[in-house]
Amino acid sequence: MSKYRTHPVDTDGWPPGIGHIVANEAAERFSYYGMRAILVIFMTTQLRDATGQLAPMDEAEAKAWYHTFASAVYFFPLLGAILADAWLGKYRTIIALSLVYCAGHLALAIDTTRTGLLIGLALIAVGAGGIKPCVSAHVGDQFGRRNAHLLSQAFGWFYFAINLGAFASMLLTPILLDQFGPHVAFGVPGLLMFVATVVFWSGRHRFAHVPAGGRAFVREVFSSDGLGALGRMFVVFAFVAMFWALFDQTGSTWVLQAERMDRRFLGIDWLSAQIQAVNPILILVLIPVFNRWLYPAIERVFPLNPLRKIGLGFAVAVLAFLLPAWVEVRLLAGASVNIGWQLLSYVLMTSAEVMVSITCLELAYTQAPNRMKSVVMACFLLSVSAGNLLVAAFNAFVRLPDGSPRFAGASEYLFWAAAMSATTLLYIPIARRLRLKTWIQDAPHP
Repeated sequence: MSKYRTHPVDTDGWPPGIGHIVANEAAERFSYYGMRAILVIFMTTQLRDATGQLAPMDEAEAKAWYHTFASAVYFFPLLGAILADAWLGKYRTIIALSLVYCAGHLALAIDTTRTGLLIGLALIAVGAGGIKPCVSAHVGDQFGRRNAHLLSQAFGWFYFAINLGAFASMLLTPILLDQFGPHVAFGVPGLLMFVATVVFWSGRHRFAHVPAGGRAFVREVFSSDGLGALGRMFVVFAFVAMFWALFDQTGSTWVLQAERMDRRFLGIDWLSAQIQAVNPILILVLIPVFNRWLYPAIERVFPLNPLRKIGLGFAVAVLAFLLPAWVEVRLLAGASVNIGWQLLSYVLMTSAEVMVSITCLELAYTQAPNRMKSVVMACFLLSVSAGNLLVAAFNAFVRLPDGSPRFAGASEYLFWAAAMSATTLLYIPIARRLRLKTWIQDAPHP
């Protein structure tokens, strides 16, 4: 018999343990986004060779590394999900892979060569990727049918915690890199990852620990319900992959563009890597704006459902990439362009993120049969992997043998805007034909 509670508390209010999960997620996201915020700048300015001499990458190579890493982070959720749903359970999987995650940060902080970079990024990809579907599904596991109406709010607060941690780290870590170098800049996020692990462990007696499914998990995956859920979600998430191909360029292509812009805005001389911090702060503002005003306003025109929200997000992402294309034209013409124009692009892209990413989190949990929660969540995260793989492949393709880019200036942004437009047009008729089915685990009757 398990020493932990295995079912959600039978209540119509908030379940215990949610505070530990939200606090853990804030600290873990500080760790991840802090490291990621400075990654491209580090690779193009401070990377060293085995002798200690500066050996930075060029922009195209750094973008390829960045998006390959991001792709790996969102591929390994599949490994973590299978471990959690079939063998270890979510809690033990999160604890074990969090320690791998901490080791990755330690490698980056100690060794600033390509060897340290490769080892550190590989360990972080396994650790961060492996826990992603488990933490998200663990949130849903705390709810039964009586308080299932709070699930949407719970994922909203969960996303709030993600972006609160990301905002703080994106402001702080570029300063740490600029003032103290990569050892401190990578070391502080590693320390926060250790704190996140301790916070999560301290809530172990308050959580509902849904047991691993074992053979029952395998039977459910290959049942008509399991295969049907996977099929429906694969269709949706295949389209979502293109959204992530655009969104995650805010950490690479947009950062490199910011390096060439006038970065004084609102009396602040921004570091180019800090501009990404506007995304999480906008999330904190836009979540209540969408829930209280924009979604109800749209509902007066036509009824919304999760699939329609995602389609609207796709359309807004196209607009978000057209604006930096215009900025690129102005920069190449020799004009000075203020960073405020890129901040406007962030408003559009973050609005698209609210409609796509938060909706997909809830959709991945509610559309998954009870023993497959982590696996279906991993399918959503695989869409992020596929999107980043597209960008990594694109950046490898655009480099000519002499190292010069095949696509230059605004044409790169216009390419991605056109690709997102085509994706949206294909998605709309297919989404209309999908029929959703919801599973929520029930609390045991007294």
